[in-house]
Amino acid sequence: MNDILNALLNWLANGLADFSAWQLVVYTLVVTHITIAAVTIFLHRAQAHRALDLGPIPSHFFRFWLWLTTGMVTREWVAIHRKHHAKCETEEDPHSPQTRGLKKVLAEGAELYRAEAKNAETIAKYSRGTPEDWIERNLYTRYSWQGVALMLIINMALFGAIGASIWAVQMIWIPIWAAGVINGIGHYWGYRNFEAPDASTNLTPWTLIVGGEELHNNHHTYPTSAKFSVKPYEFDIGWMYIRGLEMLGMAKVRKTAPKLSLGEIKPADARTLEALIANRYEVMAHYARELKAACAAELAKVKAEGGKHSERFTQFKQAKRWLHRDEDRIPASVHGDLAHVRAASPVIDKLVTMREELRQMWTRTNVSAEQLVTDLQAWCRRAEESGIAELQAFSMRLRAAHA
Repeated sequence: MNDILNALLNWLANGLADFSAWQLVVYTLVVTHITIAAVTIFLHRAQAHRALDLGPIPSHFFRFWLWLTTGMVTREWVAIHRKHHAKCETEEDPHSPQTRGLKKVLAEGAELYRAEAKNAETIAKYSRGTPEDWIERNLYTRYSWQGVALMLIINMALFGAIGASIWAVQMIWIPIWAAGVINGIGHYWGYRNFEAPDASTNLTPWTLIVGGEELHNNHHTYPTSAKFSVKPYEFDIGWMYIRGLEMLGMAKVRKTAPKLSLGEIKPADARTLEALIANRYEVMAHYARELKAACAAELAKVKAEGGKHSERFTQFKQAKRWLHRDEDRIPASVHGDLAHVRAASPVIDKLVTMREELRQMWTRTNVSAEQLVTDLQAWCRRAEESGIAELQAFSMRLRAAHA
């Protein structure tokens, strides 16, 4: 009897694996990272956005792993995410912190997911193309919670009582990082490479924790791109895994973000217009840098004149932060300061005015392509005759672009 009791106590303390503390930590980090990889590669990039095709081996492994570690149903996750993109930052967005509040999305992200998963209309409308084979219908969807229960049994068998704690970490990993942090902070705070038509942000240029999902502004700008990183300092580990699978013949990338091609400077024509529209986010990001540079030059002048603590200095700081943004993304509280800056600086006012005129090249839908080419030629001519170095350089670069 004592032998049985001792064996039971030993199992509870160490499990079958008898791992040390650091080995338990490594195991936990590895299994949670695999889950993150499954979400970003399979659910997000392959299923929701069709940015890549996965072969049967990785595809089914990811499905099985997600059933085992999250209990999420593929068609539900995909439908909810597609609706998020279709209705982004509106009341119909399942988890926007702009409409529901950051605190609610951070604390109740998983609950918001589960509530939307019960919306039959959402699932029917947005889940097309997801797996509907026998194992999906009869196991992964029908018995979605049994997978995580099996994971609990496996963990406790391997590690004893501490296995339950490891299982708990696995269960909260996606709700915290994906449902909370990415869906919450990723639409509230961070840096933006592009003026995407929503509040998406990049959280950090380099991290392993969420598999590249932290580059959320990049993703919302180019949602069908299999690669989320766009800057040299950004690292998308999910893309690294995809490239590895592609080299093994287990994946095929369908699309990545467009890249502006530059050639010989020539008069603006239909190809210039096509390149501008296709690469409008990259083009406007470059324009934003020119506009911020002009604001920085004005700030330096004010500082040199001894006005570092003046109201004018504060206004130009606000201009550097906000004037490159679309008007509907600028807080009403700074509109007055920005108006003063534009009145005080003809250069900045001209840059802002011509930014809006350039943006109309793709926002006006009732104008013919021929008229848009004529308008673009006139825009380039005015930019190069403006006497403003930033505008002249930008126009020359634009005339070197081709589709």
